[in-house]
Amino acid sequence: MTTRTVPGPTDHVVVVGAGLSGLCAALHLLGAGREVTIVERDAGPGGRAGALDLEGPSGTFRIDTGPTVLTMPDLLDEVFAAVGERLTDRLDLVALDPAYRARFADGSVIDVHTDGAAMEAEVARTCGAAAAAGYRDLRAWLTRLYEAEIDRFIGANIDSPLDLLVPDLARLAAAGGFGRLGPQVARRIPDERLRRIFSFQSLYAGVAPRHALGAYGVIAYMDTVAGVWFPRGGMRALGAALAGAVTSAGGRILYGRTVTGLDRRSGRVDAVRHTTTGGSDLDRLACDAVVLTPDLPVVHRLLGRRPRRPVPLRWSPSAVVLHAGLDRRLTDDSGDSAHHTISFGGAWDRTFDEVIDQGRLMSDPSLLVTRPTATDPTLAPADRDLLFVLAPCPNTESSSIDWSRIGPAYRDELLGVLAARGFGDVAGSIEVSQLVTPSDWAAQGLGAGTPFSLAHTLAQTGPFRPRNLVRGLDNVVLAGCGTTPGVGIPPVVLSGRLAAERITGPTGRNRGATAGRGFSPWSRTSARPHPRVPTRP
Repeated sequence: MTTRTVPGPTDHVVVVGAGLSGLCAALHLLGAGREVTIVERDAGPGGRAGALDLEGPSGTFRIDTGPTVLTMPDLLDEVFAAVGERLTDRLDLVALDPAYRARFADGSVIDVHTDGAAMEAEVARTCGAAAAAGYRDLRAWLTRLYEAEIDRFIGANIDSPLDLLVPDLARLAAAGGFGRLGPQVARRIPDERLRRIFSFQSLYAGVAPRHALGAYGVIAYMDTVAGVWFPRGGMRALGAALAGAVTSAGGRILYGRTVTGLDRRSGRVDAVRHTTTGGSDLDRLACDAVVLTPDLPVVHRLLGRRPRRPVPLRWSPSAVVLHAGLDRRLTDDSGDSAHHTISFGGAWDRTFDEVIDQGRLMSDPSLLVTRPTATDPTLAPADRDLLFVLAPCPNTESSSIDWSRIGPAYRDELLGVLAARGFGDVAGSIEVSQLVTPSDWAAQGLGAGTPFSLAHTLAQTGPFRPRNLVRGLDNVVLAGCGTTPGVGIPPVVLSGRLAAERITGPTGRNRGATAGRGFSPWSRTSARPHPRVPTRP
């Protein structure tokens, strides 16, 4: 099967945005011999995986503003290998065990281990032998889903639904990938607590587990089977590592520059106009091709139009996030709290109905509580802790919540929930804090005020998701969570490669033979490879 690529010259590529997708696209392009310039509005790299430093009386709290952990680091191995580097040269990753601690309304606690034997023992201890057998079956099912999806459906450019007519489609169908996730999980494990652990991830894809395709069990595979890591220095270290590799490979990154327009001629963009962020120092950057990575509303504004779709775009739920620097080390009623705790309320189906369908705040919230200083204490002053509390909430299209008025009260309510669930007096221990609401996400240019972009409904999955090629402009390609393959660090990393391949052609990679270790992909183009990558004999 031949996928479409950008025609004509592609020697100099401008990448708009130094988020993870833009940085990954840049490294693949550099490895294929392209000249690359990244234009970034912020003062540093990372995009949504950004950094925030808050100064308190005791010192600096180094906060990650986006994702809290890393999964599938082998995908990043491929990115660094494109320019002859290794992930381990740039990042010091710590495997988290447990990956999560799940706390439930009945007071029970289940630690989620990604090692199969350890998790089976935990399930047997907390839920019984029958549940342990069900876990073995579920783990095998999640693995089958991943193996059927990763190369053909997640990690490949798709030009038409007909491109899906491959043997892996039959494997995916046989595995139940086109059934519903919630029922598929429930038929394998009898304990409702375990059902929640292995299906809550669909909320970040914008769909309730009972409605999500079984294929989205692949997110649970990444979270609960493949392993979870945290970089020393925080998640901000990931963007810094990728940016460092870009500049070492000869790429250029222009920080503090906002792209204001695209100059077009004969169906192509021949220059990107940009200005100092918040200023008037206008410049024009000539190019042969462009990779756009901002969220779709910004992309549509730059293109001057929205694509015509028979079904309107549907956005994922949003989130309220509280970043808090504490004047003490955080403990819960079981001792030191874990790096990641999922605090489930008693409600389940009702929670999804409220957030997704009714546009209401959760009446019995389930929360993600992250304590990065459990793994890297240097992110806060001595004997202090960092806390990240995420509460799913409606996006700005599904609700009319006045966040300037409701936000502070909801913050206090969430702190009260934490106290009632055994985390102690967090409110009385806050030294510095910042609250982020959907109105803040919207102010950053994120569609419907959600950091999770488009929901992964059937009409927005695979070939039905906004494509990474732009109709009417031959040399413009998209990357990021608004296009294929979707939301989350692994899909965003892959989107950078897929965007680069639209420009360079396929890399000739063999993911299955290289997973977990570095390799050097090759470009099937006439462009000269980057000097750090040896040429073919």
